[in-house]
Amino acid sequence: MADEQVPKEVMTITKYLYNASKSGLHIREGVLNGRRVQYFKGKSAVNALIKPKTSSAPKCGSEEEAIELLEDMVAYQLIVRCDRKENQNVLHPSPFQEFKKDYYYAWVYEGSQLLVILGGIGLVGIVLAGVMFPLWPATLRQGTWYLSVGALGLLGLLFVIAIVRLIVYVISLVVLPRGLWIFPNLFEDVGFIESFIPLYGWDEPKDSAAAAGNPSAGGTTTATTTTGATSADGK
Repeated sequence: MADEQVPKEVMTITKYLYNASKSGLHIREGVLNGRRVQYFKGKSAVNALIKPKTSSAPKCGSEEEAIELLEDMVAYQLIVRCDRKENQNVLHPSPFQEFKKDYYYAWVYEGSQLLVILGGIGLVGIVLAGVMFPLWPATLRQGTWYLSVGALGLLGLLFVIAIVRLIVYVISLVVLPRGLWIFPNLFEDVGFIESFIPLYGWDEPKDSAAAAGNPSAGGTTTATTTTGATSADGK
């Protein structure tokens, strides 16, 4: 439903709750009619309205006032009541559209579409720019060529590093007690700079891995270390 058809107070509350980082609304991910949606429990929405996180946030004076506003959100189809099986995130629209604290509600409201519109315009612009590439000035075409060659070079360098580090690791397994990794964080979930720090790292010893997989062995090692430290302190 269009924003202008919804009372201003209801739309203000809707936008506030939709921004979970500001409202503190506990959002969950689920599937409704084959489409991934966000949903929440009614009690969480009531608490977000009567106990706001900041003083500037919209606040309801009572639980009854909060429930009344949330009922308006259901009536204007900004949220929809759903039934959910225990411990499952597959939702089904309920035939009884009313607000109760113990029910679950999925978002129908999708927020501002400005970013979607701007993204679509930008995509069309990129496609048109690519189609009109032969009409670009010679300087721009030459610069684009240099950029593309540089990007391909970096991609090729990454493949070379990956192959070299694997070869070094396999060789180190044969001639050394432990495997040696070049750029051990290269494929870890870290930033670009952190992927190349440190320069190298040793593989975990087999004895340590076995101890980690055997709780009783790990406990024995810890106890021995603690006893040695105590004896040293006594001396």
